[in-house]
Amino acid sequence: MRVLVALSGGVDSAVAAARLVAQGHEVIGATLRLGDLSACGLGASRCCSPGDLERAARVCWQLGILHHVVEAGETFRREVLDPFVAAYLAARTPSPCVRCNSRVKLAALGALAGEVGAAAVATGHYARVAPASDGAPALWRAKDLERDQSYFLFELEHRQLARLVLPLGEACKRDVRAEAAALGLASAAQPDSQEICFVPPGGSYADVLAALAADRLPPEGDIVDTAGRVLGRHRGLHRYTVGQRQGLSVAAGHRLYVVGLDRARNRVVVGDEHQVKKWQLCLAEVSWLGGERAPSTEVRCAVQVRSRGRPVAGVVTPGPGRSALVELDEPVTAPAPGQAAVFYEGDRVLGGGWIEP
Repeated sequence: MRVLVALSGGVDSAVAAARLVAQGHEVIGATLRLGDLSACGLGASRCCSPGDLERAARVCWQLGILHHVVEAGETFRREVLDPFVAAYLAARTPSPCVRCNSRVKLAALGALAGEVGAAAVATGHYARVAPASDGAPALWRAKDLERDQSYFLFELEHRQLARLVLPLGEACKRDVRAEAAALGLASAAQPDSQEICFVPPGGSYADVLAALAADRLPPEGDIVDTAGRVLGRHRGLHRYTVGQRQGLSVAAGHRLYVVGLDRARNRVVVGDEHQVKKWQLCLAEVSWLGGERAPSTEVRCAVQVRSRGRPVAGVVTPGPGRSALVELDEPVTAPAPGQAAVFYEGDRVLGGGWIEP
């Protein structure tokens, strides 16, 4: 089978490609040039840097496969960077990796796969694609739960999932590292990136916002408690997120958390720990991996509100316009507007949506 594999310059995608070659597939490598912001005065990004492209090309040379470079910067800006900036300006906390996977990476790879006659698209994500009980392709957690990335793939369209191959779904990270070293792959010693890929090393998301929207960033304002009493000053709403307790510079005699961002009054609202716990979530833009239509009745499942968060049992009730109400059996801490809430049935991903205020 001819397979198009995404190569980022990192160790995971390199080993994914190597495994496909070893299995006898006709493999073609593809590297997407996405979000290098060096032209905006920032350092090289954690992806798409010249070093990443060079390592990806060298891995392809080592494996004896063709290598394509896909220019996807314009789509990346429209689907990821612009919404990223807009979310922070709207006092939300975005999750850009989710939209990048579904709307940029796999969309671009799917288009290229059609051009080169590839029947499948592969990535180095730690997750699994396997048939559900009805035989339809389904998305499942990775075997290595510490590395599981299924949370970031909940928004995939059914057609994307149907031809997706994930060679690392059953793998453990330490084994992937050892395999890359044994093969002498150019990416073997490349460190993992735990941050947003387009944020330069040593920088922060605030640096990206300053470079892309300096004239639109919110000004300083008041930090208030839930009764409206002024406790201090904040440095701009974009520097805070719901659940944050570090860097508030407010002395109250007890631990305080950000419980809300009041954009209309340019206020950061803080409160006690119990005030950041929520029993209900309102979701928008809900996606269901089992098909294009939402279930006609409520769904009991586990709901995960962070990529490393603990799933909590609850009921998801679909609403109009791709909305949903989530009622939880126990509260979750600090679900931030703009972040994703993903639904699981055991290890299977059912879908997910975006948290509203």
